[in-house]
Amino acid sequence: MKESDNRKNDVKTGLHWLFQQAAPARGWIALSVGLGMGSGLLLIVQAGFLARIIHGAVIDGKNREALWPFFVALIGIYLLRALLGWGREISGFEASAKIRGQVRKHLMAHITRLGPAYVTGRNTGALASTVMEQVEGLHGFFAHYLPQMALAIMIPAAILTFVFPVSWAAGGLLLATAPLIPLFMVLVGMGAESVSQRNFQALSRMSAHFLDTLQGLATLKLFNKSCGEEKNIARVSRDYRKQTMGVLRIAFLSSAILEFFSAIAIAIIAVYLGMTYLGYYSFGTWGASLTLSGGFFILLLAPEFYLPLRDLGTHYHARAEAVGAAREILRVLSVPVSQASGKLIDFHPSDGVDLCFKDVHLAYDGGKRPALNGVSFTIKAGEKLALIGESGSGKTTVLDLLLGFLQPDRGQITIDGVSADRLDPASRLRTMSWIGQAPCLFFGSIRDNILMGRPAASREAVIDAARSAGVLDFTQTLPSGLDTLIGEQGYGLSRGQAQRIALARAFLKDAPVLLLDEPTAGLDTQYELLVIAALDKLSAGRTVLTVTHRMADIEKADKILGMAGGRIVEQGTFEALSASGSAFQRLVNRAHGEVWHG
Repeated sequence: MKESDNRKNDVKTGLHWLFQQAAPARGWIALSVGLGMGSGLLLIVQAGFLARIIHGAVIDGKNREALWPFFVALIGIYLLRALLGWGREISGFEASAKIRGQVRKHLMAHITRLGPAYVTGRNTGALASTVMEQVEGLHGFFAHYLPQMALAIMIPAAILTFVFPVSWAAGGLLLATAPLIPLFMVLVGMGAESVSQRNFQALSRMSAHFLDTLQGLATLKLFNKSCGEEKNIARVSRDYRKQTMGVLRIAFLSSAILEFFSAIAIAIIAVYLGMTYLGYYSFGTWGASLTLSGGFFILLLAPEFYLPLRDLGTHYHARAEAVGAAREILRVLSVPVSQASGKLIDFHPSDGVDLCFKDVHLAYDGGKRPALNGVSFTIKAGEKLALIGESGSGKTTVLDLLLGFLQPDRGQITIDGVSADRLDPASRLRTMSWIGQAPCLFFGSIRDNILMGRPAASREAVIDAARSAGVLDFTQTLPSGLDTLIGEQGYGLSRGQAQRIALARAFLKDAPVLLLDEPTAGLDTQYELLVIAALDKLSAGRTVLTVTHRMADIEKADKILGMAGGRIVEQGTFEALSASGSAFQRLVNRAHGEVWHG
């Protein structure tokens, strides 16, 4: 019972959100409804002309020339209705495209505000499926179902206004049987939303599985597991096929039932008209006799009376699909983004920048997994600080907090004396450059990737940054130089070359704060020396915080912080810590100038 109530609440929430999203495209939706209504009114006129033609030919015995104007009018109506139908499809598509674009933009903006800390630990394939396939799943709702909701009321109402003056009995039959179709549509479609959501979840799992397989293809081949992975892919694909067929089963069953009940209703009206013509019935025509023209007019309009209702039932699966997609989208949008109250400060430091942590606490998973516990330290402008410690001690968390990807549960972070939560996020990030272990490069030219540091930079500035980072050393041998195209994640470049492009970004950005997360990890000796030389040049005059295991980096630091269990356990200069008899001294003695593996 509780699960059923939760499902109903989810459907209600999803529908409410969907109707809210329709606001930016009300004009297109109204146009779609207007064109559909125009086509419906022309349909009534078309039925009237056809009835007049039949009556004139059979009862009045008119010749072809006398009926010719009606045929011309019918041809014109057919063409005009086709044009209105085309316009309705275009307007529905435009409405859907506009809304889907806005939803995707809002979704991406929300994920961006949540930052890398949200994406880390989540399956990127499933997240990509939410942004792409599940947003696409909203198309049918806005392009067809929403306009059809209005037409399912307006067109039958218009038909009734023309049928009732001819026969109140036929109009009453239409009015009495009309609710049956929506009723059975709802009964058959009950639970369709949950089926659609399971289908989207299966699609997310399949997308995630395919992405994991592609990214780990080399490992699978190396351990001879590629054949086994084929079976897993087949299983995941089979699950998705079954879920998709479940959705289609409901859609086809719904259509079949709606067709059945509308056929029964039309048959009842046809029987009434036939019995009236045979003289068995003499009621329902306002005391007048039912003409062939009037009866044929009603018979022509009877199927069209139920058609908008049947179309609504046909598009009901689009509603279920959209509600299922909305629930998955809302899972992402419902994740709260911490926002500072009051006016934010647009930060433009003129010189060096101080960084300060004051009793900072942070825990993941709603407080279940502590990461930092009372961390306090200060980095003065132009100072170089090395952050060392075992894996999981909280070093990367410190960087994420400085970059604004995470917010502390308690304590304060200040940048140049200003509380970090009072700074405008964009201006805050302008003051910092970050270089990690694995540089993130995007499909495009090398120049485009460097320009991410400062998009408005001049051509000369890009060349200077590339020269300072050593990028020109290898681009000079490439056929297009800095305009050479590279693949995703730097495909086509070595690790060292990709890292130098990341360094060129930092040179071009020229931010006063430099955050380094083991930028030389995984590089061979040749590239390591080149990157270290570029980093030394980049670090000059900047506030630098380096997360490192390399003893050479630690020796260069003005101050060293040792972390363990989310706390600062020791701090000081290299000389002071080496002579203190602390764990750091034992590290130095054990390392003998080699890399510390912690």
